[in-house]
Order: sequence, then structure tokens, then C-alpha cells
Amino acid sequence: MKVKFKLLALALTMSMTTLAQKIVYTDATEFPLYGKISNETNARYERLPGKLEGVSRKEVWKLGRNSAGLYIRFRSNTTSVRIKWEALFDNEQNHMTDLGTRGLDLYALVDGEWKAVAPVRPTRKGLNEWTVIRNMQPIEREYMLYLSLYDGVKSIEIGVDEGALLEQPLVNSPSTEKPIVMYGTSILQGGCASRPGMAYTNILGRIFDKEVFNLGFSGNARFDMEIAELMATVKDPGVFVIDCIPNSSDKLINEKGEAFFRVLRDAHPDVPVIFVEDPIFPRSAFDVKLDEEVVGRNIALTNLYKKLKKAGEKKLYYVDSKGMIGDDMEATVDGTHFTDLGMMRYAKHIFPTMKKALGRK
Repeated sequence: MKVKFKLLALALTMSMTTLAQKIVYTDATEFPLYGKISNETNARYERLPGKLEGVSRKEVWKLGRNSAGLYIRFRSNTTSVRIKWEALFDNEQNHMTDLGTRGLDLYALVDGEWKAVAPVRPTRKGLNEWTVIRNMQPIEREYMLYLSLYDGVKSIEIGVDEGALLEQPLVNSPSTEKPIVMYGTSILQGGCASRPGMAYTNILGRIFDKEVFNLGFSGNARFDMEIAELMATVKDPGVFVIDCIPNSSDKLINEKGEAFFRVLRDAHPDVPVIFVEDPIFPRSAFDVKLDEEVVGRNIALTNLYKKLKKAGEKKLYYVDSKGMIGDDMEATVDGTHFTDLGMMRYAKHIFPTMKKALGRK
């Protein structure tokens, strides 16, 4: 008899566990998407408006289809979260984790601060499915789901417990007022963060509790004027950050830097603009040619900044490269692209200037 009761108890426990683990999926199009300047894109999870196809260089256009900086907001009291999504390109890189390249990243708002819950790991080519977290208390929480840094996303479904709440966010966080608009290179796009939440733009977004528009184009941030014009369309931006120097030459900075700036300034006379120098990469301590190029680019940027200041430009800020990623040469994956340590150091280095530009105390 005791054996029968034990078996019955075990069966009931297994049945309850099965019920508790039943997941119901909802298409993420039901929830707000942030980090996009324009909603006039060819597909939902892309960064550039469709009108730039054939206008932007092919490399810029394709990179614009990557979902770097985009995130979905929702609210739930589920005890578990499961995500289904389909990658656009199924990109793989030899210096960046698959999770950083094409994975997702879930955060929750805890006591007014965004805290990492767990990353969403890619499981296969094409359609991916991953249980992000389970065994949580059934407490109503606000969630933020960062999308892939170096790949695009075709579709996303959010899975929660059957019967659990899954609704629109109630809290305006990160705040959509006076967003941060950033233009730059592979580093700004997110290379080589181990997961999307560790891209330095996303780190700064959480620190300042502001929406960030990530216009990072790996290897292709070359003062493209249509990108300046896109940035200029942002309504009431908080600050513009120009961090494209690693992809430029001193000649290109001299030829196009001021014109790029003028597009922003003419559209927004009172919005602060921050210029960021080229980092002193670890390998430049050994590569003489690279060192000369970095120094040349930074001199050209300094000269542009001084020229604009002399012409009477206000609300113009400059971030130099001294101490930018530390002096121990341990902040990069490959001598150029940042590890999470490099991302944290970079964000910390830029923070004081950005704080001043945003008028934060």
C-alpha cells in the first residue's frame, strides 16, 4: 500500500511539474521595440530605413540589417522564460562568441536598476529555441530583451508559463526622452562583447537609463553623409556621439569630418556633440605603422575639434584616448576589438564626458 501511495505521489508531482513547465508563445511583434531611429525599415528588426537601400554602400546597408542596439520590452509574472527566434544571416566569427554574434540577452528591472537575468544562447542554424530562466518566483517583473549584435533577426517569440501574465511594459525605462545617438565602428556595434548586454552602448544605456540608437557599422564607419542625415532626423536627441575614427583616415577626417558635423549641428543647434578619439590599441605598441595611423587620426580629430571651437561652436565635447581601455593590454580579444573588460573600461572612460554633455549632476 505504501508503495502505491509513493507511486501516486510521484505521478502527481510529475504531472504538476509538466503543467508548470508548459510554455505558451507570443510573437514579439506584440511588444514595443526600441533602439530604432526610423520605423520605415524593410523588416522590423533592422536599423536603416528602406529608402537607404541602394543609397548607402552595400557594406553599410547589410550591416544596417544587423539588430545591434535593438531591444524588446515586456512585463510578466512567469516563473520561466523561453525564446524562439530565427537568425537572418547565421553569422559566425573567429574572434567573437556565437552568443555575442547572434545570441540575445535578457534583463529584468530590479529595484530601479536593470540586472542581467541570463543570455539567450543560439542553438542551431536558422530557428533557435532556448530556455533562458526557470524556477523564478511568480512576481510581476519588467523585462528587456537585447537583440543580436552581429546578426539580424527574422522573427522572435516570447514563451512564458501557461496562464502567466505577458503584457506591455508599464515603466518608461530606459527612458525614450532625449535619446543618445551614437555613430561608430565595429566596437560601437558591439565587437567583441561576449553577449549583447555587454556592448558598451548598451552598458551606457543602462547607466543613464536612456534609449540609445546604435549606428555602429563594422569596418565601415567612414563619415557617410546619409547616416548623418538619418541621425539628424531624431526628434529632441539628448546627445550625438561621433566614434567612427578607427575606420577613418586622417585624410578622410579632414575631408568629411566637418561636413558630417554640420548636418547634425544645422538640424539641432543646441544638442551636444561628442568626438571620441581612436583607442590606443595594444598591438599598436608593436605595430609601428598602426601606431602612426592611430596618432595621425587622433591629430586630425583634435584639429577638427579646435577648428570648430575657434569658430564659436558651443556644446562640443572631446574624449581623448589616454587611459581609455587601460594600460595592461588585456582589454581586447585580438589586439583591437574589446572583451567585456574592454567594454566596461570604455564605457567608464566616456561616462564623465557624456554625463556633462547630458547635464547630469
